[in-house]
Amino acid sequence: MERHVPEPTFTLEGWHILHDFRFLDFPGWLSAPKEARREAWEELKGLLSAWERVEAEGKGAFGVYQVVTHKADLLFLNLRESLDALLEVEEALNKSAFARFLRPAYGFYSVVELGSQTGPLDPESPYVKPRLTPKVPKGGYVCFYPMNKRRQGQDNWYMLPAKERAQLMKAHGETGRKYQGKVLQVISGAQGLDDWEWGVDLFSEDPIQFKKIVYEMRFDEVSARFGEFGPFYVGKYLSQEALARFLGVD
Repeated sequence: MERHVPEPTFTLEGWHILHDFRFLDFPGWLSAPKEARREAWEELKGLLSAWERVEAEGKGAFGVYQVVTHKADLLFLNLRESLDALLEVEEALNKSAFARFLRPAYGFYSVVELGSQTGPLDPESPYVKPRLTPKVPKGGYVCFYPMNKRRQGQDNWYMLPAKERAQLMKAHGETGRKYQGKVLQVISGAQGLDDWEWGVDLFSEDPIQFKKIVYEMRFDEVSARFGEFGPFYVGKYLSQEALARFLGVD
């Protein structure tokens, strides 16, 4: 009998993504001299302005979020053209005066990914190109979680024929399309880059939609048999004005 040799999925890579979750030392921040807080805030505004310029030039995107629960207080989400550019973002924040009041909570590095089981994709296609360089909505909420595809016994995703993987992902995609206009999804690959194989970002004006789409997708065979999920982080988008109110410097 001829032995089946699984074929890897063809992928296209886009922008690099850094999810930088931080704890804020509220007692330290609130008890710091007013002038020190003002100085830290002005420097942070300078970083935000720099990120805005990168976004305006079409070389990246960003968002700042207030995170619910004790997992983190803030998420600094940045997308850039390269890892070097992300390292500059991370370094600038770490060296800022505001960083004295921050502690690491969680971090995830990945690259925007589009996969095809049926052949190469055209990176210049009007359908493909915007998905490789996604815009971050300036409002609403975000849900981020890392995930793997299971590799256990008969439920080994990587041993399935490409055609079967394509059929499973097609059915999964049909569930996602039900939420078009309600949820924006960004998939990023992290194989060899971080502890999980993929990162998933969901953006919506209504956080209840996160619950609905994730729950419904659990009934898709690809999730029910092969999905392994990490921690979920949910946050609310903070404009510069909202961030100032959050920090008490408005």
